[in-house]
Amino acid sequence: MTRSLTLATALAFALASALPASAETVRLLANTSPPYADKKLPEQGLALELVSHVMQRAGYDAEIEIEIWARAMEGVRIGLYDALATAWHSDEREQDFIFSEPYLESQLILVSLRANPEIFRDLAQLRGKRLGVRSDYAYGVDFESIPGLRLVEENHLIQNLMDLLNGRVDVVVGDQRTMALQLNEYLQTQAHKFEVAPIMLPGRSRHVAASREVEGSQAMIDAFNKALAETIEDGSHAAIIRKWDQRYNIPTGTPE
Repeated sequence: MTRSLTLATALAFALASALPASAETVRLLANTSPPYADKKLPEQGLALELVSHVMQRAGYDAEIEIEIWARAMEGVRIGLYDALATAWHSDEREQDFIFSEPYLESQLILVSLRANPEIFRDLAQLRGKRLGVRSDYAYGVDFESIPGLRLVEENHLIQNLMDLLNGRVDVVVGDQRTMALQLNEYLQTQAHKFEVAPIMLPGRSRHVAASREVEGSQAMIDAFNKALAETIEDGSHAAIIRKWDQRYNIPTGTPE
């Protein structure tokens, strides 16, 4: 009887050991920023699909909620949530957050109307012009230092593009993927009227960022970085980006 119990116990232990360990749940926050994060999009957007994919590889089950940005920052900073899912790095934020390696690059572009005979080839040509920008958006470019340039603010990029069509601004700055999405969804029949200016603007990187005040944050970020390298190596990371870029006719072959 004792031997039978011992064998049964050993067998039960072996079977339990063979079962996959349940993934630890991590709660992340992001703000609405299509096509990167949006409840209306498949997988809640490109950036959030990437984060979920990498987190799953790292052994985590990612639960991602979408909030306004200020509330998301504070929720993670005080430890109500584990991390921000789509954070841009800055030296100031580094004081409060541990940042992952960048998992997605995005490119800023300037667009004008094809009917405009002036071709903008450098930022100095924006002198005296009207530039459509989004309110409270960190472009990483000091547009205010350009003499005579007037910044016309709107809450959404689609409003900037409508201002361009209606002659209220001369040029609009925005994220390349967001621009493509807006044109595809709202201005498809007029997309041919827009032209990308041949001016190189700095790209922006997206990171997962965890609070320095929360125990285990560094371990989570380290695991994310390791899994990110693995998904880049096996091609699954690039496949997700390619799928989204093809959706909005974004040129492929960028170093992402």
